[in-house]
Amino acid sequence: MKSVKLQKKLVLSALFAALVCVGCFIQIPLPGGVPIVIQDMMAMLSGLLLGPIFGGLAVLLFLLLGAIGLPVFTGKAGVHVLLAGPTSGFLWGYLLAAVLGGTILALFERAKKSRAADGEKADGSNIARCLVTTLAALLATTVLFVLGIAIGMRIINVGFEKALAIFLIPFIPGNVIKLILMIVLTKKLGPAIKAYTE
Repeated sequence: MKSVKLQKKLVLSALFAALVCVGCFIQIPLPGGVPIVIQDMMAMLSGLLLGPIFGGLAVLLFLLLGAIGLPVFTGKAGVHVLLAGPTSGFLWGYLLAAVLGGTILALFERAKKSRAADGEKADGSNIARCLVTTLAALLATTVLFVLGIAIGMRIINVGFEKALAIFLIPFIPGNVIKLILMIVLTKKLGPAIKAYTE
């Protein structure tokens, strides 16, 4: 039984790795001229929906595919992109964000099960889960951009204000939309994924 659950989780990890890969080819144009690329959203959703271990595994598979040269990164691929590319901080940030977001939701679920085992009622649990999901998505996005900007500054040798202008400010509208989508998709797809893996 445990092996069947593990197989299902590994299948989902592979599926989400593929979705992260495909994400670099899907761009939604915005009026400001900077398109929304959903690859970062798919990476963070991997953690939110699959948890820190299997969500992190999905992103790690994506990074390995890019490192061996498959065209799954936005722009060039190869191990040098992961080690010294201007977006390397964001690529590693995908992994950290997926693990962080998944960990926050996993801790919430563990605490909820513990309270249920102690006989406490789950009043307001839907609201609590929505708030925790929002927090997880916000923190994951924050960690992603902090790491991406910090490493990007060093690699392209620019100051903090210039780095914000390059790596953050143009993408704020798109990231607000992606945050909302992550929260909605986690709420809608989470129960189905949980039911599939149990």
